[in-house]
Amino acid sequence: MKSIAVKTMTLSAMAGVALLLVACSTPAAAPTAAPPKATASVPSTATALATKPPEPTSAPSTNPTSTATAAPMKAVATTPVKSRVGLVTDQGGINDKSFNQAAWEGVQKAAQEFGFETQVIEATQSEDLAKNVDKLVADKCDVVVSVGYLMADVTAAKAVQYPNTRFAIIDVAYTPTKGATPCDESKKDCYTDGGLKNVTSLLFQEDEVGFLAGVVAGGMTQTGVVASVGSMEIPPVVRFITGYQNGALFARSNVKAINSYLGHFDRPDEGKAAAIKLIDQQADVVFGLGGTTGNGALLGAKEKGVMAIGVDMDQYLTLPEARTSLLTSAMKNVDVAVYSYLKAVNGHTAAAGVVTSNLRNGGVGLAPFHDWEDRVPASLKAKVKEATEGLLSGKIPTGYQP
Repeated sequence: MKSIAVKTMTLSAMAGVALLLVACSTPAAAPTAAPPKATASVPSTATALATKPPEPTSAPSTNPTSTATAAPMKAVATTPVKSRVGLVTDQGGINDKSFNQAAWEGVQKAAQEFGFETQVIEATQSEDLAKNVDKLVADKCDVVVSVGYLMADVTAAKAVQYPNTRFAIIDVAYTPTKGATPCDESKKDCYTDGGLKNVTSLLFQEDEVGFLAGVVAGGMTQTGVVASVGSMEIPPVVRFITGYQNGALFARSNVKAINSYLGHFDRPDEGKAAAIKLIDQQADVVFGLGGTTGNGALLGAKEKGVMAIGVDMDQYLTLPEARTSLLTSAMKNVDVAVYSYLKAVNGHTAAAGVVTSNLRNGGVGLAPFHDWEDRVPASLKAKVKEATEGLLSGKIPTGYQP
């Protein structure tokens, strides 16, 4: 996968958390097609913050008791469990009100419960990603959580470089590929013999919850046109949108689904403009996804007076500016997945391999309808239930092909 330039979002202090500035130190030393290169980069000024175990800062997950279940696990890492966890983001910042924020909340919950100290670093550009991991390791973080698909190559390389550090990466699974390092096609498994015995991959079946969001969109549209605004055309986003479009067709066979990929996670103005352009093509439901770019799409829907669907978290709670337009949100409980992983670390049971969150284990799901509860017809709620049961039984496919 090619390196992708990353733009910094300034880290804001989260309510109730005492954030202590960490002085920058000079570090010692980086199942689909690679994403396209981003076109913009900015000067390297990575931001680092450290915290003691914090207090909760925002609304909890609507499914706080769910626990992700694992695929057959491999090779338990032998690193001694200590008490410092580092989170490193790629783009969008931990105040993106969706994906990165959810990961940080999972770290905070684990810190509060298990007494971890925590540290977070946000990236500025692709060249900073490896240095940010180096800094966390130099600052004695014995667990590093990498947020997002763009961290894939860096996390693999640093896991090999630092075999006594545990790594978890969200949205990336490692499979043997031709010419890949450290896990090429000669390996049977990237985790057991490919050098990643200290890596746990936290995945989500976004196509499942995307499908349910599409059912809602297809059932609520008055124009017969539903839209989505995606950030980057990478597997997690593609899974969401593929499920969404097929779910809309499940609800209404003649619906038209239109989409726009923008190539960035942190461009709210572009997200808003893209949404308005799709609304001008008669779309009256907009699914906005991908960091602050997706947030901008939701705000565009609000401005134009059409319906919207959020992503990753219950954005009725995290993006109140768009509240009146939000039908629901397609949630992937990243906070629960990260917390569950750190709970396993604390209990000496964390293992290398893949852990998948889905409808069956409560790792993904629709947020409540909130203000729209009385406006969503009973027949559509029954259709959502039908779709959920079909997805769980395997009788209804999402349409996503890896």
